[in-house]
Amino acid sequence: MGGPMKPGGKLPEKAKDFKSTMKKLINNYLSKYKIALIIVIIFAIGSTIFTIVGPKILGNATTEIFNGLIGKLSGGNGIDFGKIGQIAISLLILYVVSAIFSFIQGFTMTGISQKLTYKLRNDLVQKINKLPMKYFDTKTHGEVLSIITNDIDTLSMNLSQSITQIITSVCTIIGILIMMFSISWQMTLISLIILPIAGILVKNIVGKSQKYFQAQQEYLGHVNGQVEEVYGGLNVIKAFNSEEKVTKEFEKANSELYKSGWRSQFLSGLMFPIMNFISNVGYVGVAVAGGYLAINGRITVGNIQSFIQYNKQFTQPINQIAQISATLQSMTAAAERVFDFLEQPEEIDTDKNNINTENLKGNVKFEHIKFGYDEETTIINDFTANVKEGQKIAIVGPTGAGKTTIVKLLMRFYDVADGAILIDGHNIKEINRGKLRKMFGMVLQDTWLFGGTVKDNIKYGKEEATDDQVIEAAKAAHVHHFIKTLPKGYNSVINEETTNISAGQKQLLTIARVILADPKVLILDEATSSIDTRTEIQIQSAMDNLMKGRTSFIIAHRLSTIKNADLILVMNHGDIVEQGTHQELLEKNGFYADLYNSQFEVEERISIKKKVQITSLLRMCFCLPAKFALANLCRTC
Repeated sequence: MGGPMKPGGKLPEKAKDFKSTMKKLINNYLSKYKIALIIVIIFAIGSTIFTIVGPKILGNATTEIFNGLIGKLSGGNGIDFGKIGQIAISLLILYVVSAIFSFIQGFTMTGISQKLTYKLRNDLVQKINKLPMKYFDTKTHGEVLSIITNDIDTLSMNLSQSITQIITSVCTIIGILIMMFSISWQMTLISLIILPIAGILVKNIVGKSQKYFQAQQEYLGHVNGQVEEVYGGLNVIKAFNSEEKVTKEFEKANSELYKSGWRSQFLSGLMFPIMNFISNVGYVGVAVAGGYLAINGRITVGNIQSFIQYNKQFTQPINQIAQISATLQSMTAAAERVFDFLEQPEEIDTDKNNINTENLKGNVKFEHIKFGYDEETTIINDFTANVKEGQKIAIVGPTGAGKTTIVKLLMRFYDVADGAILIDGHNIKEINRGKLRKMFGMVLQDTWLFGGTVKDNIKYGKEEATDDQVIEAAKAAHVHHFIKTLPKGYNSVINEETTNISAGQKQLLTIARVILADPKVLILDEATSSIDTRTEIQIQSAMDNLMKGRTSFIIAHRLSTIKNADLILVMNHGDIVEQGTHQELLEKNGFYADLYNSQFEVEERISIKKKVQITSLLRMCFCLPAKFALANLCRTC
């Protein structure tokens, strides 16, 4: 009756292809639970039938009481309580059986929906590990998370409700119509005439209110966006004295939200009074017709009571079907997003020659690499480099030069568009990704720790490591002392709410993780960016020991940290513009020299400024006693 709406007036989300999505859901998932679904259908129908028969039997009891009272007044035996007791017992048994049937179908359907949810979540998690990184470049973390959580929950909850609700609603409508016609076709026609009138009125009201609901959602988004923006940049707003401006903008959006909200809620609020009024008119018509038929002896008083009960119940399944249509749309839209995710093309992983990476040493060769994150934009134009086993390679260049991209290609987070990357003569495209990545140890600028103990985080890359090995790795990363200060030491739990671990300490833990993993190739992407100067010196010493005998790639912005690199690759706009040792590149007086000198000048200025500040402070401290002595001398004179 009218367009369905979600609670709160929000229009139901619609699927792009309802039929196709429902077909996939039924064929690929629900078809595996055929027997359970048949049980649900049988018991749902049985429960509904027993419920429908109830008012008819109750009407017989009313008729028996009425006839007994009339007979008593006429000098008869009065009410037959024995017969009424039998009717009451049979009615009780009927409702108990109906409840049992309802419980069985509800239990079975819940099992189906939860098993389906379990399988879909497993499929999604497995799919995530098979998707290429470029897919996640087009999706935010929130979008992917919403599919795994919100969409799966919506699908599970609505599926459990929808199937049983559709069965019971359809059975209830058919059953009630049969029972109403069996009592009186005249009274049934009166009830049915009311329905299209109510439907037309509700449809018109909904049609007018929908545009206001849409406007309400739109302005609600504006208001929420403004609040988030204002509180996110509150310092800037105060600094520029813009409080009055943002307040006026908020008041304007809030006023529009008030107008659309008031109109939409008022119009939607009219539906229930109108429905009640029309239903009451219908009851009056049924009562008048029932009284007329009873006087003429064509219907009993109990049947009139039964009919009124059926009449009240008749509109409920119709409203439920209208609500189910909205539920089905939301469920299908959620399923559509889940299936779209599951149907994304996966990474193609090959292991043609079953290459054993444990025997590889770490000679890396880049041959005319060309790459772009999308086909229209090329980031790496023609990258060629030859790295020998055990060399320490520094990759430097301005922001956006393609330094981190090279590392991502090396680990096969992405595959090159043209050219090849070889490790000991083997094209990495021919090596299984899992085997390839075991060769690498990576420390990124952005640290990542999971919700577990400190020990488990360090052992993440080497689960079989002993406690002694974990402690040795922590000591090498200069984080052992900090761990011992935690309440439970290495068994302390790290989570998002942990506030006593700084960004630098987290980075030390990730460095300890790599040290423990003992990889053949190291990748350090600004690994000491969050660490203070004193700790950085300690870490640099540990890293130098770790890098001995291993091929190491170091991405650095501070050029002073890579002076002792065996080879420095200078990148700009996706190409190697210079390469050589630190001294060789300075002697060339080219791009690298300009970068280094500009950084050196900045660092030198900062250093000089600090020295001046310290000197001034010391001078002030030394001068204070002299000033006090001079003041005392003046007083004496």
